[in-house]
Amino acid sequence: MKYIYGLTNLITCLISSTVIIYSINIIAGFAGADYSFSHGETFVIWILMAILLNNCFKR
Repeated sequence: MKYIYGLTNLITCLISSTVIIYSINIIAGFAGADYSFSHGETFVIWILMAILLNNCFKR
């Protein structure tokens, strides 16, 4: 049961980090900024955002 909770928590964090990253990028695009990320940069930002969300969910 602990593995299922961990897996659902991981999937939730990864999906919500994707939504947050792209929403920030879209909002910045409306403000006039043009951010283009390489695949490596996007992956690092995605993983770091998922770790941040995971730490916030634990509290």
